[in-house]
Amino acid sequence: MTPAPRLLIKNGTLIDGAGGGPAANPLLGVEGSRIAEVGPAGAAARPEAPADTVIDAAGKFILPGLIDAHCHLSLHQGALPGVRYTSSAEFCALWAAHALGRVLNAGVTGIAVPGGKWFTDVTVRQAVEGGLLEGPRIVVAARALSNYGGIFDPDPYPAFEEAPADAAGVLCNTRDAFIRETRRQCRRGVDLIKLADDVWGDTQTIADDEIAAVVDEAHRHGVKVAIHARGSASTRAAAKAGIDLIYHADLATESDLDIVAKAGMPIAPVLTSPWIGVEHGAGRGLPDRTRDRLRAQLRASCKMVRHARDRGIPILSGSDTGNASAFAHGHWHGKEAELFVREVGMTPMEAILANTSQNAALLGLDGEIGVIAPGMLADIVLWNSDPLADITVLQRSGEIAVVIKDGRIVDRDAGGFRRLTEEPGRARMFVQG
Repeated sequence: MTPAPRLLIKNGTLIDGAGGGPAANPLLGVEGSRIAEVGPAGAAARPEAPADTVIDAAGKFILPGLIDAHCHLSLHQGALPGVRYTSSAEFCALWAAHALGRVLNAGVTGIAVPGGKWFTDVTVRQAVEGGLLEGPRIVVAARALSNYGGIFDPDPYPAFEEAPADAAGVLCNTRDAFIRETRRQCRRGVDLIKLADDVWGDTQTIADDEIAAVVDEAHRHGVKVAIHARGSASTRAAAKAGIDLIYHADLATESDLDIVAKAGMPIAPVLTSPWIGVEHGAGRGLPDRTRDRLRAQLRASCKMVRHARDRGIPILSGSDTGNASAFAHGHWHGKEAELFVREVGMTPMEAILANTSQNAALLGLDGEIGVIAPGMLADIVLWNSDPLADITVLQRSGEIAVVIKDGRIVDRDAGGFRRLTEEPGRARMFVQG
C-alpha cells in the first residue's frame, strides 16, 4: 500500500485554536489528510519517514483554517456584462463554483451557507466532496423558509402569490407548508434548514408551533435548523423550540438570553453585515434612514453579544459574505473578528477561537477541525503577521503565505478548479522567508 503523503512544517509560531497561548513550533507533521504530530515530541517520532514537502515557517504564524458561519454562495450575482439571466440555476452553480477559490484563498477552509437559490449550493458541495472543485468544507441550506412579513415575503412581486422560482426564499404560510418544504429540502440533500423571520425583528412572523414543527421534522432527518431572528420574541421562540443556531438576535433581552443559555444553542450575531451597510451603504444608494436603522441594530447587537457572553452562550463568527454586491467573496471573512475585539471587548484569542474551533460543530466536525492537534484534519493557514498583535491581519489575504486543506497545499492560482494532474511526489522545500 502506498504511504500517505507526508508534509512537515518547521519553525514558526503556533496558535492552535484550542485557546493555548502562542508557542514556538519545532515541527508539525501531516500524513495524508490528518495532523500526525505537533511539537517537540513529534520531531523525532518518525525520523525514518521521508517528507514529500517541507515548509519552513520561520517568522510565520500557524493557525487552523478559518471557518465562516454565514457565507452565501449562490444568493447574489447581480448584473454581469454578456449574461442574460444571472439567476438561472445553471449560472448560479457556476457563480458558486467561481466563489470557492476566493473564499479558500482568504484562509477560509470551512463555511456554512445559510440559504441560496435553487439547490445549486448542494451540487457545488458535492463537487467539492467529489474532488471536482477545490474549496472549503461546506454545509448548505437551500431557499430560506419564510412567510408573509418575513424577509422573503414576495411583496415586491405583487403579481405572484408565491415567490418566483429563482427567489432565495420560499413562501410557507401554514404549519403544513413549513413541514412539506422541510421534507422536500431534506430529500434534496441539504445539511441545514434556514428559517427567515422579520427583517428588523420588530415582529415575530413565524409562529412558535411552526418553528417547533420545522425543528422536529428536520431533526428526524438528521438535518440542523438555523433561523434569521433579530427580534426578542423570535429569539425566545427559537430557543424554546430547540433550534441549532440563532443568527443575529439583535433585540434579544437578557431574559431571552437566559432561555437561550439554558437551551444551549449558539448565536452568530453577524455584526459584519450591518457594519458594511453603515460604512459603505451611502456609496451604494442605501438611504440615510436605512443606515441609521442599521447603526442602531449594530449597537443593540454588540450589547446583546456582551450579555450573551456573560451567560456562557457560544458566539460564532459569520460574515454574511455573498449576500449582495457589497459583500464580496474573499474580502470580509475576517472582519467579524475585528468587530468582536473592537466593539464587543473580546480578546484577540477569543476572536480567533470564534473563527476556528467554536464554529466546527456547525459543520458537524467538532473535534475534527478548528484545532491544530494530532489526529485532527489538516486545515492549516500560515500568516505572515501575528493576528494576536493585530486582529485585522485575518482580513488581508495578502498576509497569507500558505493555505492547506485536508493536508494538501492549495494552489491559490487555480481559482477553485482542482488541477487533475500533479508532479510526481518528490520532496519539495518551501522556504517562506
